[in-house]
Amino acid sequence: MEVNKKFSDKALEDFKLIDEAIEGDEKAYADLMDKYRKSVYHTMLKMVRNVDDAEDLTIEAFAKAFKNLSKFKKDYTFSTWLFRVATNNCIDFIRKKKLDTMSINADITKDDGDSVSIDIKDKSLDPQEVAIKTQKIELVRKFVNLLPAKYQKLVKLRYFEELSYDEIAKELDAPLGTVKAQLHRARELLYDLVKNSKNVI
Repeated sequence: MEVNKKFSDKALEDFKLIDEAIEGDEKAYADLMDKYRKSVYHTMLKMVRNVDDAEDLTIEAFAKAFKNLSKFKKDYTFSTWLFRVATNNCIDFIRKKKLDTMSINADITKDDGDSVSIDIKDKSLDPQEVAIKTQKIELVRKFVNLLPAKYQKLVKLRYFEELSYDEIAKELDAPLGTVKAQLHRARELLYDLVKNSKNVI
């Protein structure tokens, strides 16, 4: 596919990485994540104002984007598409948790100065959204099953049973600080799985 000349060198580099990733180059996945992980995280943090939730949502954003990478069309930049995936996923989270956050009608400004508008959907899930949610859960399960046993337990309590950090600490009879530290480590391992294991994606 011929890429429109209007795209910047950075965008063209992303297109090249996407092609390489789809062809099976695991380093290309890692490069894409390294380029945008920090900016996606900061966007999630602006929306939910919670460090732990922002990290969780960043993982989900990359997992979902990488899973659908072959469907990406070069009609717009990868960063715009990625941020739409991330923000729409975050909106679902905000609605579910009914969080007191920034207005979801506001545009999000990325690190490069570009803004991304957020498409607001009806609050009720349609059949396609239910399917996507189910698919996302199954995707996360595949990653989690590759973690060491002690991290699997923590992640399942956090993601699948949706317990708070305090509830997990009580469930495991462990200090809250230990739970947070181990969940942080589990998230790092999940990042590695997302960017290094194309077969899982």
